[in-house]
Amino acid sequence: MSEDSPGLRPERYIEINVGERSDAAAFLARALRQDEAAVVRLKQRSDGRIGLWVTTGFEVLATRSVVGSSRPDDLICDAAILRRDLESDAALIDPGFSMDSAWRGALPASSGFIQVDDVPVRAVVELSRRGAVLARNEGSAHGPATGLLDQVVLEVSPGDGYDEEKSKPVGVLLRSLFAVTAMGFVRDRNNHEITDASPLDSISEDEPVRVRASATWVRLDARFGSVYQRRADQFSVTVL
Repeated sequence: MSEDSPGLRPERYIEINVGERSDAAAFLARALRQDEAAVVRLKQRSDGRIGLWVTTGFEVLATRSVVGSSRPDDLICDAAILRRDLESDAALIDPGFSMDSAWRGALPASSGFIQVDDVPVRAVVELSRRGAVLARNEGSAHGPATGLLDQVVLEVSPGDGYDEEKSKPVGVLLRSLFAVTAMGFVRDRNNHEITDASPLDSISEDEPVRVRASATWVRLDARFGSVYQRRADQFSVTVL
């Protein structure tokens, strides 16, 4: 029997396609910039991919998927250790001890979302930059004020064809826009990561961030990953 025979595989392992290990490592590196003690949750999908989930420093969830498998099909491990081990030649990665107690809350359901609208990446980056200026002016040594992060800075409404309940505007929090840019999920037209110094005209005019919503979550889908925030209909709206 070969090493890859199911009967010889350990009870706990992570297997990520070699061609996608660098993408997974970059995702984890960005999460670790925000929290050096970050944990990552790996959730097996039915399409042969693994969803990598982290709680960002902005207290919203971020995820991207890579080709691979794991046992068990839902596990939590240390992000720094997994990032290190992704550089090894081992086909199967040992996730180490279970860190289930370090993860709070359930993951969003994979279904039940409706598409609300697309927002240009340029608009997302511009709003994020305005928010960063306010955060620097109003924040402290501990980071941006929570009240500022919880402001709805973008309202998105679905088009015609939705019933009254589903046609309510969806509020996007500033913390979610910060997370989309900090996790490197949006890029310019040359596929470079967008930084504070990137000119807005380097971003394609038709590059979108897709806004989807369920009864309890707002989801922002960018080219290289997604961010999930709890519905914030109860928060006030601020125009930056």
